[in-house]
Amino acid sequence: MFTPFKSLLLACLVLTVEAAVATAVAKPATQPTWQAQWIWQEADGPKDTWLCLRKTVQLETKPEKALARIAADSKYWLWINGEMVVFEGQLRRDRQEETYYDVVDLAPYLKKGSNTLAALVWFWDKEGFSHVNSGKGGFLFEGDFGQTTLLSDATWKTQPHPAYEHSTTGGQPNMRLPVWNIRFNAVNDTLNGWQNQGYDDSGWKQAIAKGTPPSLPWKTMVERPFPQWTNSGHQLYEGHKMTEKDGHTIVEATLPYDARVTAYLKVKAPAGKLIRIQTDQYDGWLDFNEGPANRVEYLTKEGLNEFETYAWMSGNSVIYTIPDGVELIDVKYRELGYPSAFTSHFQCDDPFYNRLWMMARRTLYINMFDNYMDCPEREQALWWGDVVNQSGESFYTLDTVSHALIRKSILTLVKWQRADSTLFCPPSRLWKAELPQQILASIGWYGFWNYFMNTNDSTTIREAYPAVRTYLALWKIGSNGLVVHRKGGWDWGDWGTNVDIDILDNCWYYLALKAAIPMATMSGYPQDTTAYVTHMRNLETHFIPTFWQADERCYRSTKLPLPDDRANAMAVVAGLATPDQYPGILEVLKTQTFASPYLEKYVLEAYCLMNADTLALKRMKTRYTDMVNSRYTTLWEVWDGLKGGTINHGWNAPNTILSQYIAGLSPLQPGWTTFQVKPQLGGLTNVTQQVSTPHGLITVIYTRTGQTISVHIIVPPNTQAHVILPNTQARILTPGTHHIQASFIDTK
Repeated sequence: MFTPFKSLLLACLVLTVEAAVATAVAKPATQPTWQAQWIWQEADGPKDTWLCLRKTVQLETKPEKALARIAADSKYWLWINGEMVVFEGQLRRDRQEETYYDVVDLAPYLKKGSNTLAALVWFWDKEGFSHVNSGKGGFLFEGDFGQTTLLSDATWKTQPHPAYEHSTTGGQPNMRLPVWNIRFNAVNDTLNGWQNQGYDDSGWKQAIAKGTPPSLPWKTMVERPFPQWTNSGHQLYEGHKMTEKDGHTIVEATLPYDARVTAYLKVKAPAGKLIRIQTDQYDGWLDFNEGPANRVEYLTKEGLNEFETYAWMSGNSVIYTIPDGVELIDVKYRELGYPSAFTSHFQCDDPFYNRLWMMARRTLYINMFDNYMDCPEREQALWWGDVVNQSGESFYTLDTVSHALIRKSILTLVKWQRADSTLFCPPSRLWKAELPQQILASIGWYGFWNYFMNTNDSTTIREAYPAVRTYLALWKIGSNGLVVHRKGGWDWGDWGTNVDIDILDNCWYYLALKAAIPMATMSGYPQDTTAYVTHMRNLETHFIPTFWQADERCYRSTKLPLPDDRANAMAVVAGLATPDQYPGILEVLKTQTFASPYLEKYVLEAYCLMNADTLALKRMKTRYTDMVNSRYTTLWEVWDGLKGGTINHGWNAPNTILSQYIAGLSPLQPGWTTFQVKPQLGGLTNVTQQVSTPHGLITVIYTRTGQTISVHIIVPPNTQAHVILPNTQARILTPGTHHIQASFIDTK
């Protein structure tokens, strides 16, 4: 039944949102006008083109500020007076009607007098799961240098780089990836020093103007929502091993962890020797025999060779295959990353959980770049079931710059909504299948709403909600009072067997409705809430009679012979299970392990919601022992590693459980203006957690000695903490540093 308590809860949600909106007024979106023109060579491509562009400009004074708006199809590298300024600029085109542009302050690199700008643009001309191919290469530049405005136009010089060739032999990147292999023939590299001032470009052709934004095919220009990539510069490898095979020396250079890198080498060689470069995960797992990730082919010139591949790869090591007759002088790597800092932190007295949390952070971080990714090798795709878990991790693992990638992901999903109101992921022209349960998770309590609670960004919710309401309208309540199953394009609930899809349907739908009520109110659609409340009441009335097997003390649909740990956990997480059912559900979670790492997060969360945190930690250790004890630094797609999936998959989220429940930090009001401190330490005696919020860093340190728990809390400005400790009355703490002691009796 729909209890008075749940009615009150929904009313409180609406009031919370109304109060939050008053302090989070949406800013109207404005589109800047452009004078610059897209430029390229005469041809639209060809595919896999590396085009050099140059322009020299005279400045009467050195500008204090010189903002430039820059875009390229598909990626660019920029130098000023021979100095590298941008290393891999431009975001992938993940929307059909929009193209991103960068904003870069060039003032530190400019000087009075003559200045030469040089750009290298890589045009893919290839679709991918994370990229919409425009079919045309292009470069766009509009710089305000104070007294001088520099525009891309037909006065720029262009020259296809003669050393870059299209790779046609060996494995090619699989169809999900928009990039190509790199093939660089140093014998043909006749452009030495082309980025520098004084280089003679008189033989280069004039650029061809292709139109001023919002011209086709690039259409509307959207500012890049976060800074340029972090860039480590050239680094030495941790170590390397060398083996001889078939007339080649194979150098496996070890990275400090699974990383996104470009590879550098320095050799002395005769002309025409082929050096191959790839990572250990290049062909780590080939799904459906569709091909591997990307790699590099380098053909030497006579004498000294230095080369860096600008296209990134990811893995735990970089493998150089060097033919006989080539003298290896040096190898290095450059790490690129999403521009978030590791400001948040978890540590406890059990090294297992510390390593697990760090592995989860590494997995999350390397799966953040142009977009959230399921994996950085095979697909690099915006699978939104993964994003739900990844976004939740981001709030407890990284600084607030990570919020921009979540907003970008939300808007990308809803802007691909089809005319029939369906949403699908990964949103691209290569994939069309809707995964209904993943979409419900995305738009629901753990997706869009969790983003709002952590950021207080009502603007994004208002932009997204129209797509949410039309999508929810596709779902119907049947004559039995429960949700009618939608197969979508892929009838998928989780990897593995014994997936109780009917129970999961109702849980995910209930959580989507729970989130839709405050989102509708916030977005100016209060009339929608009546239907949402009615549907929730129907589910609450019929869920237990239909699915609870009283004799077995578990949730199970009649289609399955065994209770599903996922379904029983989700009944708790959704709030549809009742406390008197918890003992039976706990027995299911102790004995059944069907959940993949994707839904394991919710199994662990259910333990904590049932105040069984000791059991949560026990199951976490059991499930993740093979991963933690492995040689890898990331978490896997499935439990058996490379036998069934990738060894770096973004949907793992044990770190969220450790930070949110074990360390006990969670937002009660949007943007962490009010937050809860409620530790569930299990058997741990020392736990430290720091969380970056819009108001600053929250720090909690728990120390348990005997039956006493000591708590050190730092509450940031403009926030308050609601502290709930065992055997003590809840208290509210204002900004500042606080020390609390309480008795602690572990009865679990």
